Amino acid sequence: MLPVDPLAFLAFLPAALALNLTPGADMMFCLGQGLRGGPRAALAADAGIAVGVFVHAALAGVGLGALVAAMPWLFQAIRWAGVAYLLWLAFGALKGGGSIGDLPPVHPRRAFREALVVNLMNPKVILFVLAFVPQFVVVERGAVLAQFLIFGAVLSLGGLIVNGAVGLFAGRARNWLTGAPGFQRGLGYFSAAIFSGLAIRLVFLQRG
Repeated sequence: MLPVDPLAFLAFLPAALALNLTPGADMMFCLGQGLRGGPRAALAADAGIAVGVFVHAALAGVGLGALVAAMPWLFQAIRWAGVAYLLWLAFGALKGGGSIGDLPPVHPRRAFREALVVNLMNPKVILFVLAFVPQFVVVERGAVLAQFLIFGAVLSLGGLIVNGAVGLFAGRARNWLTGAPGFQRGLGYFSAAIFSGLAIRLVFLQRG
């Protein structure tokens, strides 16, 4: 017998797809990494975010999500660490002076690591998973952790496809516009604005 209830799983699929298609922090991060480092960096960042979402689902399944929800100081600590990291990324994007040729190359391993850290340092993600996924978990079937992992895998896969498409488009656009001086001058500032905007979003994040 499958751990998840078939009807609950069928209801989860369109809900998860709608969530994946909604523009958010993960999509914007993939967009920024694609503009900074091209298609490979974008896809690596996409993979990092997908792994992060799956980790959040696993943590919620073992009860750590409830711990974050119940301890305001832990929520705040994670949130401000995420703000600091995003601002550090924004500063790094500005160091190139806004020119593609001057921006330091973004290695796929670095893009993956940055995306994973940003996702894991967003406490809203684990609180969201804790609020959303249990609606489809049937406790009577047992294997609650396995159910969380399956639903988390679906969310990760959907995000991998959608965010990957956005990041890939941004990476291709970066390659197409490499020769445009006006675009080159503004790219570093635009990438920094994305990371700063995500940091500001975390600053004003509420637990509820």
